[in-house]
Amino acid sequence: MPKVTIVNEKKDLEVAQGANLRQEVMKAGIELYKGADRILNCRGFGLCGTCKVVVKDGMSNLSPKGIKEKVRFALMPFATIGHEDDLRLACQVRVLGDCSVETKPALNLSGENFWQKPYPNK
Repeated sequence: MPKVTIVNEKKDLEVAQGANLRQEVMKAGIELYKGADRILNCRGFGLCGTCKVVVKDGMSNLSPKGIKEKVRFALMPFATIGHEDDLRLACQVRVLGDCSVETKPALNLSGENFWQKPYPNK
């Protein structure tokens, strides 16, 4: 059975192969949402983007990004700053092997990609 490590909670979860990440995290009693999002979320349909997690390790052990994730992240570009390649929606992720994730990631406005100049200095 795959092991999911929740980095900021310092917890390891044993989940079934192909299990939904959102369901398994919530079943373990780990808070996935911030503030009002605890109530105002889409309940796992991939519409709101509030269950985003940063994959720290094992991205290849998760299901590939689907159309819902790609569209959602395209519609909220500021949410992905600094995490363009490793941000996922927990409700859309199937766990296929061991991985480490960080729940409730902070907005990274000081990330190297945000304040970068559009062209090199001359």
